[in-house]
Amino acid sequence: MAARAKTFLLCHGAWSGGWAWKKMHPLMAQAGHRLVAPTYTGLGERAHLANPAIDLETHIQDILNVIAFEDLNDIVLLGHSYGGMVATGVADRARERVTQLIYLDAFVPRHGQSLFDLNEAGREPMRKAASSGDGYRIPPNPPPPDTPQADLDWLNARRVAMPVKCFETSLRLEHGEPAMPRSYIYCTRIPPGDVFGQFAQRAKNEDGWRYFELDASHAPNVTAPEALMAVLDGAM
Repeated sequence: MAARAKTFLLCHGAWSGGWAWKKMHPLMAQAGHRLVAPTYTGLGERAHLANPAIDLETHIQDILNVIAFEDLNDIVLLGHSYGGMVATGVADRARERVTQLIYLDAFVPRHGQSLFDLNEAGREPMRKAASSGDGYRIPPNPPPPDTPQADLDWLNARRVAMPVKCFETSLRLEHGEPAMPRSYIYCTRIPPGDVFGQFAQRAKNEDGWRYFELDASHAPNVTAPEALMAVLDGAM
């Protein structure tokens, strides 16, 4: 087991934080891996740092700093949902440290694309929600409907509004498409709108990808941790 032990570095989803991956730490350890789950500026335990200037670049730099200060190497970079935007930028700028890139029901941007470019249906409602609140943050989307009540209570007590600039920022890639092996995990309990189906299709049709499906809704780290761990282990 030790020979294939990996360091997973999480790029978490919007409104969330490293805290939301609590169930995954013991499962990762049991599988012989390490999960590093930082939280972006302005969210989770760093919510007190929220301000209108926070954007996608801020969150990419958050993760790059974790890599530098924790001296992480041979990283499996795991991007969930919005975290796919962050992970793509991190992989571009720390490519000598990242050996594998895994997208979990996540956005997969190309150079010059923002999250709103990839989710046009959500753009105006989210901008409107931000302007009607404190002017710069979007209130959390509801968790998936199959989330157990105890988990809903836990999530809803901790999820915080998301700076809208994070969704408006166009990703800048300095080296083109990521060159390391990439995997896409598509959660098949699909909500109306199916935002992530476009990326599942891309992973199935483009060279350089491995494709997996998971019988779970959008936050399997909460609702299906054991099943998620099995798929992640299989992607190694």
